[in-house]
Amino acid sequence: MLYEYKFLLALGITLIIEVPIVWILFKKIFKFKKVKTFKLILIALLASISTLPYLWFILPIFIKDGSLFFIIGEVLVVFIEALIYKTIILKTSKAFLISLIANIASFSLGLIIF
Repeated sequence: MLYEYKFLLALGITLIIEVPIVWILFKKIFKFKKVKTFKLILIALLASISTLPYLWFILPIFIKDGSLFFIIGEVLVVFIEALIYKTIILKTSKAFLISLIANIASFSLGLIIF
């Protein structure tokens, strides 16, 4: 399978996993009622769509070591997505926890699939 097709598959899986997790965490666990569902879904999509291409296409140019790549890449993704959530929706540290949980879930499933 071509690398670009794997990326598209990974993007689809990431969105299918992370968007519902972000919604559940925001709405059901942390009870953020002020954020409308549609806006929350768009922001969750934006966060994943904004970070995954960098992880797949830009970061590998700079980091060749596989173990180091995954560590640095996933940490950067968690922090950037948390920053997106915190800037647009939240004014709290829960943004980091939400990003961390969503990314652990999608990363774990990605390991199983790939």
